[in-house]
Order: sequence, then C-alpha cells, then structure tokens
Amino acid sequence: MHILIVEDELKLAGLIREALESQDYTCDVANNGIDGKALASTGNYSLLILDIVIPEINGLELCRLVRAGNSQVPVLFLTALGTTEDKIAGFEAGGDDYLVKPFELRELLARVKALTRRNIGMPEMNRELRFEDLVLNLDRKTAFRGKHNIELTAKEFALLEFLMRNKGRVLSRAVIAEKVWDIDFDTGTNIVDVYINFLRKKVDRDFENKLIHTRVGLGYYFDKS
Repeated sequence: MHILIVEDELKLAGLIREALESQDYTCDVANNGIDGKALASTGNYSLLILDIVIPEINGLELCRLVRAGNSQVPVLFLTALGTTEDKIAGFEAGGDDYLVKPFELRELLARVKALTRRNIGMPEMNRELRFEDLVLNLDRKTAFRGKHNIELTAKEFALLEFLMRNKGRVLSRAVIAEKVWDIDFDTGTNIVDVYINFLRKKVDRDFENKLIHTRVGLGYYFDKS
C-alpha cells in the first residue's frame, strides 16, 4: 500500500511516515498543497492523509480537486480543526474519515487499516451487485442506475455495498459505523446520517423509486419503495 501524507509540520510528517512504514506501508510526503496535488494526480496511492491548514492549497480544496478528477482514492483528514462544522466540511469535500490532532498513533493506524482494506485473500464473492435498476460493480468500483453513472467516493461506495448486501434488513447507526468504518469509534458527528444523505442525493434524488429508507428510531434499510 502506497500512502501520500500532505502535512506542513515536518516533525509530525516524519513521525506519521515512520509509524506507517513500520507497518509495511510505503509513503511519500508533501509539505504544501501544490506539491500534494502534483503527487496525488499520479494516481499511485492507496490512501491520502491530508492536513487542512497547509500552504498554497488547503486540504479541503485539495480533496475537492482530487474528487473532481473522478478519483476514488480514500482520503483521511488529519487536522487540529475539530468542531462539528469542521468535520462535516471535511466529509462534504469528499473525505472518507476525519481524525483530530492530537491523536494516538494506534488510532491513526487503525483508521488507515480500515481505509486501505482490500479483498485480497478473502473468499470469492459476487463481483456485481444488482437490485432493481441499480448495478454496483465491485471490481471496477462503479455504480450505475439505469444508464446513469453515479460517481461515489470510496466510503460512499463501501456504504452502498453494505446496504445492498443487507437489503431489506434494518441497520442501526452503530452497526453501520462498525461494519463500514471497520472500527468502533465516535467521531463526535452524525457521520452515518451525513453519508446516508450523500448517497440519497446521488442514488435516489433523481429517481421515482427510492431505495434508501429510514426506520425512525431504528436506523436505515435498503429496499424498493
């Protein structure tokens, strides 16, 4: 796994790199947004770790630029900005996870592991999920509803896959957070609700038949209207 770290605090960037390389990841480091953009544009990374307050191009804008290029690479924001509004801004910019400084290295490593999971070594599963007019291709990481291509971030794709694999089953927010984010943590935000809303805008908003539903007080489920 090849990871790009965009962090202007040189000592911290070195500490993160050392911790990741101790777990057999390979890392590149950029200390400003312009260099980060140039490296990210190569498409050679399994994960981007972005500070938000960095010179030249801030982390939020850098993430937007990455997403504008249709990249589905997972993005982890690692920043001192820790209000609920800051976190929501990170998710809305296209981030998949958000960790606030100061942080524990073991939590960072757990988040990285969750975001870089791959199916290598796992039993072969159905590589294409279909329900009604929605098709999710697990190899190409593409989603189509009818003839309409749906652009999803890595975490949106993982959430939609989990919902489709559990169609008809009411899933609590706690179960979704555990299974999709692969870690038992509280980000201090309504992260599941935020991502459900993202998916609804992309998957349901322009279609008469809604597939993502709410069971008030219990959670969410995936089924035809």
